[in-house]
Amino acid sequence: MIDGVLTDAMPLPFCKQDCISLVKGDQKSVSIAAASILAKVTRDHIMMAYDLQYPQYGFAKHKGYPTKAHLEALHRYGVIDGLYRHSYGPVTKMDQLQLSLD
Repeated sequence: MIDGVLTDAMPLPFCKQDCISLVKGDQKSVSIAAASILAKVTRDHIMMAYDLQYPQYGFAKHKGYPTKAHLEALHRYGVIDGLYRHSYGPVTKMDQLQLSLD
């Protein structure tokens, strides 16, 4: 049974349980800190798998963060459909540039 939900400063408006959004939650809650570590390790593994599929993007090195090399790869090779969120800043800018060219 779930008594409530703690989040790391991320409100969950559709959560049906009691939800507490804690600023710097990973510093205040062992549960949030552990979830944060698990999420990062999982993301790193996912990025390594993407690196095998798309080695030219360098996911193994930048892990999806907007490093100079990552941004250069995005501009050189384009956005991979289904992999990038169009709300991701660099992709949003590329989308807007494409719309202005069309």
